[in-house]
Amino acid sequence: MTSGVLAPSGGAASIRAAAARAAPEVLESLGVDPSRGLGPGEVEQRRVTYGPNAIATHHARVLTVLWHQLDSPLLGLLLVAATASYFVGEQGDAVIIGFIVVVSVGLGFVNEYRAEKAAASLHSQVTHEAVVLRGGAFSRVDVTSIVPGDVVELSLGEVVPADIRLVFVARLECDESVLTGESQPVEKTTDAVDEAASLADLCGCALMGTVVHAGSGRGVVVATGSRTEFGAIATGLSTHQLDTEFQVGLRRFSMLLVKVAGALTTAIFVINVLLHKPFLDALLFSLAIAVGITPQLLPAVASTSLAAGSRQMSRRKVLVKRLVCIEDLGDIDLLFTDKTGTLTAGRIDYARAVPVDGQRSEDVVRWGLLCTENVPGGAAVGTNPLDAALWDSPATALVRESPTALEVLGVLPFDHERRMLSVVVRDPAGALQLVTKGAPETVLERCVDVRPGTRAALDAEFAAGNRVIAVASRPVATARAPEAADEHGLQLRGLLVFLDAPKPDAAAALGRLATLGVRVKVVTGDNAVVAAKVCSDLGLPGDEVLTGADLDALDDEHLIDAVTATTVFARVSPEHKARIVRAHRHGGGGVAFLGDGVNDALALHAADVGISVDSGTDVAKDAADVILLEKSLDVLADGVVEGRRIFANTLKYVLMGTSSNFGNMASAAGASLFLPFLPMLPSQILLNNLLYDTGQLAIPTDNVDPEQLLRPSHWDIGFIRRFMLLFGPLSSIFDFLTFGIMLWVFHAGPDLFRSGWFVESLATQTLVIFAIRTRAIPFFRSHPSLPLTLAALGVVLVGAVLPSSPLAAPLGFAPLPGGFFAALVFMVVGYLVLVEFGKRWFYRAAGAQPTGRPTDLGTRFVRRRAARFSVAAPPANRLRSGRSRAPGNLAASGAGRA
Repeated sequence: MTSGVLAPSGGAASIRAAAARAAPEVLESLGVDPSRGLGPGEVEQRRVTYGPNAIATHHARVLTVLWHQLDSPLLGLLLVAATASYFVGEQGDAVIIGFIVVVSVGLGFVNEYRAEKAAASLHSQVTHEAVVLRGGAFSRVDVTSIVPGDVVELSLGEVVPADIRLVFVARLECDESVLTGESQPVEKTTDAVDEAASLADLCGCALMGTVVHAGSGRGVVVATGSRTEFGAIATGLSTHQLDTEFQVGLRRFSMLLVKVAGALTTAIFVINVLLHKPFLDALLFSLAIAVGITPQLLPAVASTSLAAGSRQMSRRKVLVKRLVCIEDLGDIDLLFTDKTGTLTAGRIDYARAVPVDGQRSEDVVRWGLLCTENVPGGAAVGTNPLDAALWDSPATALVRESPTALEVLGVLPFDHERRMLSVVVRDPAGALQLVTKGAPETVLERCVDVRPGTRAALDAEFAAGNRVIAVASRPVATARAPEAADEHGLQLRGLLVFLDAPKPDAAAALGRLATLGVRVKVVTGDNAVVAAKVCSDLGLPGDEVLTGADLDALDDEHLIDAVTATTVFARVSPEHKARIVRAHRHGGGGVAFLGDGVNDALALHAADVGISVDSGTDVAKDAADVILLEKSLDVLADGVVEGRRIFANTLKYVLMGTSSNFGNMASAAGASLFLPFLPMLPSQILLNNLLYDTGQLAIPTDNVDPEQLLRPSHWDIGFIRRFMLLFGPLSSIFDFLTFGIMLWVFHAGPDLFRSGWFVESLATQTLVIFAIRTRAIPFFRSHPSLPLTLAALGVVLVGAVLPSSPLAAPLGFAPLPGGFFAALVFMVVGYLVLVEFGKRWFYRAAGAQPTGRPTDLGTRFVRRRAARFSVAAPPANRLRSGRSRAPGNLAASGAGRA
């Protein structure tokens, strides 16, 4: 009953109040039976009361997108001035200006709304899930459907789905750095604390957004959504639109042009008023210049590029959970990856048993089959690949199928600190045995009387690149679940050998990533000799290997230097993997981690880009930003290329706006100084800008030169500013040449002058894309896409025809003489040739493409993790993570992560 729910009004204080009370009291106050959980009716009632467990939304909102187009003070001023001109007798110009503004806004709205719909559709394909006890049975539910009073299971690598009061823990530790900034994991208990305790001292609670670092636990949900501690922080950030650093750079660039536009607008207006030109005409002209300079369709171009990129990546078997992940993927220059399934075939096959003297192979296999946490009584195999290989192998069929009276009494699960698993079994005579199976190095340390020949055999298997586990046992006196302290004085029974051959195409894929400027480093829990052998076979340097023990001996300062110089890391724990990733991130550059196991989740969270595979564990897919539908480095390379292609194409629009468009508007400002009339009417400036922007919407389809894909490129406002200062004036040279031709050759009046400059400015600023889009010679060594070519030529054709069309008079144009078009051809060719020379000089002086990756990522991780707790429109078909799993494993594949 909801009347007993703790702190029904919500608020962040509820978890603190729960932390101060004993767990049974909290369960009672929430009206929940810990053995059965909530019933279906109670869940629905609380969902109505408390709403979804969400702190963000992913709906494509018409009004929000429309406001993005209208949210411009310059546009508002222009409409106000146009309205004023309508009422003082300039109805024709006012109507034309209003129409062009509406079309321009509509064009931006359509493209951005389509991109928003694509983002919402992408979000609805994936879902996060948690294991919840309801009606006496554990089930997997969407995290957004969790309500206060739900009993939730937590296990390694999972993100805590709500603020939870713990009622049971098994060596549970949580990484709370996203909330407290503390890098060390916090050990959890079920004890109550003082209500005035700080957030970092709530040891009896697991908080939303934190990550299970070790162990497992169970607890009751106290607060959900924005009422959680994490929700209170994330709600204060803009979680609906999650921007990459490049998108932040786009806004900074736009602000740069707005400042330039403001200065030009003010100067032009003042000059025209001082020259006694009509006040309203001067104001409209100045505002139109400002609107012409501002990159109105830049957000639409960027969004369209990302939306088209997500479709292209899906065809290449790469699923991004959010559109902005595409740019992140192209940004990486370092990839950490597990060995199994990525460099190796991932199809682990049991090869043989190597018994020690006095043992039989069948006995070693039997002990190995019994010693597993997922096969109580030999019933079914869990997800451990070595157990699965042992169970499925035809070579073990006789042992599996032979009757056994051995009974498993208790299990000590595997963990990455001990690297072992133990069970206690009882035979028909009542004798008890502790059976231990695990990494040979750690098992042999706990064995007595290990013969030298055994160690030599083990070294030979490692040198051959084979995977090996050791099996040992000893008698025990008590029928109880084993403890870590019991794992000593063991007698080695034998070794189990498994094969995992390198992938035939792995070497080629590594070579392709190398050509893309992506270094690959291997992080594995396998033996160091085995890892080095596989890497050496594939051409990766494996001479120097750092193990988990080596990493433990290094402080953070020395760790950065050590991991930078190392390619292979072996026998590492989940925490080691995450620590390695964090160390490299401090050194700059984009760091990706590819993993598919529960033990990879911490590193996936720590990386700039977490990558998992569709066949991976649910926890890994939940933690990842990117899901590969095929576990292949070639597929990953395709994703990197696509991310860089989108960056390169978006940058083309930016460079266009800083060259010809900026130059033409600056020319208009200069012309107003000596002309007795406005060089172009406000409506003509807006029409010019509209046609130009329409042609640029095809930029996302353009081809990208291979050399532009070889290295990650980052936003650099200084690079853009230098480009503007060089190529803007180059454009103005030909504008002033046009002014001279129109005034002194054709003796043009206002209408003819404006027509000539309108056609020339539109042609030069549109066609220059063919030069700017590549560093090579256009058309000869680099070919634009067909849509871009047709769009650019179409815009120029429309501009050339307009002065002779029926629309000429309303727009203030006059027909142009044939000689003008001959001169236009020479001017366009001359302009493009000059741009080519300027381009060569600029890139020699400027060096590479924009670089300088920002390092301020503090709130970014909070916002990325907040994206997992978001709601979208109910999907027709959502991608769920993998197979059904036992309680205690969070099954999820979501729309965002930290």
